[in-house]
Amino acid sequence: MENTGRVGLLGATGAIGASIAAALRTAGRPWRAIGRPAGHSSKALEAMVGDDPLAEIATWNPQDANSVAAAAAGLQTAVYLVGVPYDRFELHPRLMETTLAGLAAAGVQQLILVGTVYPYGRAQTTPVTEAHPREPHTFKGRMRLAQENLVLDAHGRNGLSTLVLRLPDFYGPRVTNSFLDGVFTGAARGTRAQMIGPIDVPHEYVFVPDVGPVVETLTRTQAAFGRVLHLAGAGTITQREIATQAYALAGREPKLMVAGKTMLRALGLFNPIMRELVEMHYLQTDPVVLDDSALRVLIGPVRKTSYEDGIRLAFEAARTAAALAPANALA
Repeated sequence: MENTGRVGLLGATGAIGASIAAALRTAGRPWRAIGRPAGHSSKALEAMVGDDPLAEIATWNPQDANSVAAAAAGLQTAVYLVGVPYDRFELHPRLMETTLAGLAAAGVQQLILVGTVYPYGRAQTTPVTEAHPREPHTFKGRMRLAQENLVLDAHGRNGLSTLVLRLPDFYGPRVTNSFLDGVFTGAARGTRAQMIGPIDVPHEYVFVPDVGPVVETLTRTQAAFGRVLHLAGAGTITQREIATQAYALAGREPKLMVAGKTMLRALGLFNPIMRELVEMHYLQTDPVVLDDSALRVLIGPVRKTSYEDGIRLAFEAARTAAALAPANALA
């Protein structure tokens, strides 16, 4: 029997959360957007839920197990989407420990962690299957590995089934926390795009609107739990090719400013986030490309938007945003 109970999005207000919310809405599923109680997060929760009669809002403090339990009460499935500042990755396992305690107290039956390629470390094969060794050589990779291990170890305890779904880098309309966002914004505004190089190495990117339907399907697929699965992008493409296509849609020649590892180190002297990018720079030179054949065997064909269509949709969203922006924001 399929699981069709209420789904809670923990840390709902990001791009992936919006994609999953859209898929749940389309499927007519009851769901709950869970986020921080104040400021931008609160407004984003309200905007996400809109007038969906099957949706509701809950607020939480992910550092408090009692708060997690209260926010998760009545959920069948929790989807974990919590981000942390790029210079605070030690929070990932800490928050997961608290979350697992709260979910157990609330009697939640399923947990899906939407994860990253960081726990693999350097790719030893191309493409990378779920059987690839997890040998991270970076602090961020070790913290993500510890987070994953907590989730996988929790499977079968306290009535909870768990799943880790790993994604590559992502992009899409209004996805501002993507490395590619500057390309679409630059193309739309006619300004220079800031990029992290090298930009001629083939990479894999998943189109964010494609993620939601997969997660919604997995919430109803009991055989998916107790394991790790990949969702790959629509093949590989270089950053330069993305920029060329985006600027062409604007009728412009690409204007790019590319920062390599040396420049990141220099910028990191003044900017802590840039400093944190240095240790992950290996993913620019030696990207991890995922094999998601196991996912497709399990749930059937997976819709993957072509790069041509995805770049067009992301550019059109950036052009609309640029047209609505105040004139002084374009200076």
